[in-house]
Amino acid sequence: MKHLPLRVDPITSRRMSLIRQAGTTPELRVRALLTALGARYRISNRDLEGSPDLANRSRKWAIFVHGCFWHRHPACKRATTPKRNRRFWLEKFEANVRRDHRARTSLVRLGLHVVTVWECESERPDFDLLLAKRLNLGQTWSGGRKGGAVAERSTSKRRPEDARPRSAR
Repeated sequence: MKHLPLRVDPITSRRMSLIRQAGTTPELRVRALLTALGARYRISNRDLEGSPDLANRSRKWAIFVHGCFWHRHPACKRATTPKRNRRFWLEKFEANVRRDHRARTSLVRLGLHVVTVWECESERPDFDLLLAKRLNLGQTWSGGRKGGAVAERSTSKRRPEDARPRSAR
């Protein structure tokens, strides 16, 4: 990528410096939902290709939470291209999309189920159902509760014989 001289004004520079890379509102929504569903995950995944925002290696899934602008969500009104320094932005966005594709392909080859959550999707009223569907809840991803997010815990008391180890029963 050949670097072009950029026209950057101080106001734009300040605004761009405030954009977070981690701990964004969409990412926090996904994390809160997964936690409520009983899922366990790691947020520091720099050793995995593309550094997924959330991953569970033992359950073999990874989640990327992408901003629609930066990662070019297809057909999304937020995936605009700035008018100033247009060529620079087009090259940057193209590089981002290529990197995202490489990361996803690499993780799939490792046997991980890879899910991309888009910023605009995280604001939908039915986002919890959308995410549950993409993650195939109730199968192998969550760590305990079969039947998905709506499974209820039993409120009955355990009998004394249930407290013994299985080998002693």
